[in-house]
Amino acid sequence: MGVYLSTPKTEKVSANGENDRLRFGVSSMQGWRTTMEDAHAAYPNLDDCTSFFGVYDGHGGKAVSKFCAKYLHKQVLINEANSSDDLPTSVHKAFLRMDEMMKGQRGWRELNEMGEKGNGNKITDMLEGIIWSPKGGDSDKLEDRWESEEAYNLSTDHKPDLEGEKERILNAGGFIVAGRVNGSDMELKQNELLPAERQIVTAEPELKTVKLSEDDEFIVLACDGIWDCMSSQQVVDFIHECMKTEHNLSTVCEKLIDCCLAPVSGGDGCDNMTVIVVQLKKPVSSLATSSTGQSAAISEEMRPK
Repeated sequence: MGVYLSTPKTEKVSANGENDRLRFGVSSMQGWRTTMEDAHAAYPNLDDCTSFFGVYDGHGGKAVSKFCAKYLHKQVLINEANSSDDLPTSVHKAFLRMDEMMKGQRGWRELNEMGEKGNGNKITDMLEGIIWSPKGGDSDKLEDRWESEEAYNLSTDHKPDLEGEKERILNAGGFIVAGRVNGSDMELKQNELLPAERQIVTAEPELKTVKLSEDDEFIVLACDGIWDCMSSQQVVDFIHECMKTEHNLSTVCEKLIDCCLAPVSGGDGCDNMTVIVVQLKKPVSSLATSSTGQSAAISEEMRPK
């Protein structure tokens, strides 16, 4: 779905960074879309021991994704749960707090200034990110095990036909047609009589905490402009091959985007594209917590060996 340009905008916005725990590269491209709705956040030093990375995929506009990129990591950091070393709880509260902020008068004004009037009453973006920290953290899409070169998914695609999603949507008075909520999930939905976690479209995150090991080499975060074109394993294989000869991680991200870009408009490869690659430095002795913005599940597990 969407309106396309006659030729894609292939200029990329890229950056690199690192600290003593990790190094990262990020790149984003508008592509065939008429507007750029992706946003991202990369803070390797959110505090003394925490790194935060997020990809925000706009949902019918750019305002909410930009708003989340500006404020979500700040809400995680200032949440009082964070001070008690309960980072998953802090992330959970931060997601719901973003909804409250956007519905407030100040948030509404700022969303309007970002160019999306009427788009400020619900988080409906696809949010994926990681927080890398001894406390725990928030992650994205997949993680690579270097020795086996196998992708390990850190999140679930929260499609409306998933049992938990379907149950919540129907209980909130919604319906599903052709895999879309209420026939077209471009609209913002909100029932003032229901809490955030029970809305048809919810800001309730899925949280998953994974213990990193010496075998874990890198983590990939990306919007569906990438995942619609490649599987998790294909992305890991592509990045792994690029990293044999390319040290600059933003260049690796750019090559991945170029590989996914469709030669003509229409279908997969025509969406906005954003990807972050986070390479972990040795030794690894921390947790990564992954989150996505459209589920009501919280789980913790040790990384399978």
